[in-house]
Amino acid sequence: MDDSTPTTRVDVVIVGAGPIGLCFANALSRQGVSSMLIDRQPRSAMAEPASDGREIALTRASQQILDQLDVWSRVGPAERARMRAAKVFDGQSLFAMQIAPQASLEEPLGCLVPNQVIRRAAHAALQNTSTGAGAVLWRDQQQIARFQANDGEVDIVLASGERIQTSLLVAADSRFSTTRRAMGIPAHIHQHGQQMLVCRMHHDQPHDQTAWEWFGYGQTLALLPVDTHCSSLVLTLSPAAMEQQLALSDEAFDADITRRFGGRLGAMRRIAEPHRYPLVSVYAERFIGHRQALIGDAAVGMHPVTAHGFNLGLQGLSRLAELIGEARTAGQDIASPTLLRRYQREQRLATAPLFAATLAIVGLYTDDRTPAKWLRKAVLRAGEAAWPAKRLIASHLTRSIG
Repeated sequence: MDDSTPTTRVDVVIVGAGPIGLCFANALSRQGVSSMLIDRQPRSAMAEPASDGREIALTRASQQILDQLDVWSRVGPAERARMRAAKVFDGQSLFAMQIAPQASLEEPLGCLVPNQVIRRAAHAALQNTSTGAGAVLWRDQQQIARFQANDGEVDIVLASGERIQTSLLVAADSRFSTTRRAMGIPAHIHQHGQQMLVCRMHHDQPHDQTAWEWFGYGQTLALLPVDTHCSSLVLTLSPAAMEQQLALSDEAFDADITRRFGGRLGAMRRIAEPHRYPLVSVYAERFIGHRQALIGDAAVGMHPVTAHGFNLGLQGLSRLAELIGEARTAGQDIASPTLLRRYQREQRLATAPLFAATLAIVGLYTDDRTPAKWLRKAVLRAGEAAWPAKRLIASHLTRSIG
């Protein structure tokens, strides 16, 4: 690299200014560690993100992390939909496994917040972090042209020609991360062969703050409670069936969704534009490289059926930021092999079992062959009878930090 080019020095470079990248920069700043956020989007799109239709289920631990980062206080009460319980249905059966701890309005199972609201709040929480030891620098509408990890630093050249030196390069640029590929880190990618549609629906009957997960034959349905008569619909179909679904008129779409739910919540009516996404699960073979690390979906991109993805991402960035802060306080290398290996070990222990279990659930409950149908009904009834299993699920959703 040309030594005559002016160089910007920063402790950590983060590629990807989504909610995980933003929260990681925030966490580093509170440890007195400077960072730079690089994203292809303009800063205005980060400050006022458009709706993408997604609702994020937050555990109590995640709410605590966001509170520590001054993000949770920026999410208005009207944007926090409390989830008191959850029901899991299979096929056409009226039987449902119910997951509900000692639920109440004060101690809900979880909380649902629109993704765009979290992104906006995470960006707003960084407004006063441009100076000082924990400064956060921004390079919007930019991308990395090339980088080289050396013994003591990572040399980076942006597409603009700007040169940057950093102790640690972190990829937070989605499950389709180009930075992860540039790092040479392979990933196990599971193409589920389906697409997911999300949009808000009004329904005549109240949902009683209960989430529904319905594994039908040839489809998977979910309803996430938003308001008394409003839920976020999640519908997964094959690409061909999804094209047909989106081609329906508004009236036909509403009638079709009402039919798919068996009219259990009365007539249903779409009140927001639908968004669709490919269903892809990703697990990186490594979470680290030489002075490099992966966080969020770049490390683990979960199937949404168990709603763990963002929560695991928050836990991971909090874990890595804490290790970096401890190293800085002790005057040690913030990207040492020992530190990064510890992050990888702890994050893999936290994510690998859930990732494997989620794939197993998805495999079983999307298999419409007769033996699989029998097995999934048996599993569902066993789960309902085995109250310790339900309690374990509920405790994971509601547990606090500490």
